[in-house]
Amino acid sequence: MKYTHLILIIFLLFSCQENSTIDYQITEIDQLDELSIYQLPSEWKTQYGESIEFKNLKGKTLVVVMIYTSCKTACPRLVADMRMIEEKVTGKKGKDIQYVLVSIDPKNDTPEKLKAFAKENGLEDQKWLFLQGNEDDVRDFANIMSVKYKQISPIDFSHSNIISVFDKHGVMKFQKEGLGLENDEIVENILAIAKL
Repeated sequence: MKYTHLILIIFLLFSCQENSTIDYQITEIDQLDELSIYQLPSEWKTQYGESIEFKNLKGKTLVVVMIYTSCKTACPRLVADMRMIEEKVTGKKGKDIQYVLVSIDPKNDTPEKLKAFAKENGLEDQKWLFLQGNEDDVRDFANIMSVKYKQISPIDFSHSNIISVFDKHGVMKFQKEGLGLENDEIVENILAIAKL
């Protein structure tokens, strides 16, 4: 009888220890989620006119840039950089990577305009995603990305030129600023973040 009580007490002690470990792991996951863009309540339109939230992209590594389709200076260079990055990553067997271009001009960049822009630039594959949001959601997302932009005329913006990489949990892991950049560093980071 004494041994039965002793075994019961030991079992309860080990059970308590196991539960405290699980609670700690759950807390770690919750803290990670606070940094995730998957927590954003925003809704976006794709170049196909479909509604999407960032959480719909869970499980993919995201390579993200903010542009606008009527841009004649920086954006064409950013798009070219993204295309070169995609080519290098694909050459190294990159998969489950989504290339996301978010418009900073939601009034003019309708889904139809984004689709035409994608076609003009040869970015029609499923790995390319163009997003249009409302002005508040675009501003919130720009703040997360540390992208500064300002409208300087009815069809022109001054803006930062930053490419960001988010892991499959939606947490930003790498950023690179500049145009016509040497993209080997960003390619290496994408592959490491995607664990390829």
